[in-house]
Amino acid sequence: MSAQLVVRVLREPGSALSLDAAGWTAVIAAARAEQIIGTLAHRVDGLKIPPAAARVLADARASAEQGRIAALWEAEMARRALAPAGISVLLLKGTAFVAAGLKAGQGRSIGDLDILVSRDRLDAAEAALLAAGWEWVKPDPYDDAYYRRWMHELPPMIHRDRDRMIDVHHTILPLTARVRPDADGLIARAVEIAPGLRMLAPDDVIVHAAAHLIADGDLAGGLRNLWDIHCLVEEFGVEGLQARARHHGLWPAVARSLRLAHALYGTELPPEWLRRDALDALFLRRILSRDGWGRRTRKLTEFGFYLRGHWLRMPLAMLARHLWIKWRGGHRPVG
Repeated sequence: MSAQLVVRVLREPGSALSLDAAGWTAVIAAARAEQIIGTLAHRVDGLKIPPAAARVLADARASAEQGRIAALWEAEMARRALAPAGISVLLLKGTAFVAAGLKAGQGRSIGDLDILVSRDRLDAAEAALLAAGWEWVKPDPYDDAYYRRWMHELPPMIHRDRDRMIDVHHTILPLTARVRPDADGLIARAVEIAPGLRMLAPDDVIVHAAAHLIADGDLAGGLRNLWDIHCLVEEFGVEGLQARARHHGLWPAVARSLRLAHALYGTELPPEWLRRDALDALFLRRILSRDGWGRRTRKLTEFGFYLRGHWLRMPLAMLARHLWIKWRGGHRPVG
């Protein structure tokens, strides 16, 4: 499978030297599909690779650098918009990684700007962003009400001039989830990385990455998210991580994500954390589902994880109603 080739090259960049033309096609296709091609390009930079592949990867490095600059500019624009309201910008995910200069940010693909705001300041943050040119993405009244009542974030917003999206979170899991992380604790322990910009404390960064992958979704982008976790553990270590994850009620998700990162990338962990359970193989099957052209495979497994992601977010009766409404609106979970 091409996803396994991506893992091999990320883990041991020198292994790329043994790839033939078909191998490079598979690696590049899968890395593009998993939005990890910039990271892959960074890992093999300096190696003598075929000219055609080298050109593609040079473009990927340039694109990642452009994305890094754009992400930092969006963070600055959010800082300027929120500062008059006395709200500091607490960065999450990829923008936090690049702003802090972390290994996880090297070559990383960055989409929306994700920030965390305390729930009691959401109205003020919303008003400040709207006044600064952001607009709502979802006009559907059902979607708007669903986000505001049940989700861990405001409905997504996009800037009318820059066409860049921002997701304003007030916690890291939906309010309907079975687990309720300590959102106030996340904000209280955040650390400053630049004037007016903060990120989560190191152990909380790892907990959030694991929660995003395991406890709140269908494992899409799993290769990239597990690489994030691998890099974060390499940089920060795991001292105190178990206690912090238990504090948030997320140790099972964190433990599984760490085992998966170890299985794929060789993440160094305490031996007692490596006792795998039977479901780990199914998670790896989902994460590695790309063929030699970067196309998704194992559609039934993917659909199962799609349902699992929704089941984790809400009770069964609510899930059935939500899926029925979305289905009637034309949504299809599997392309």
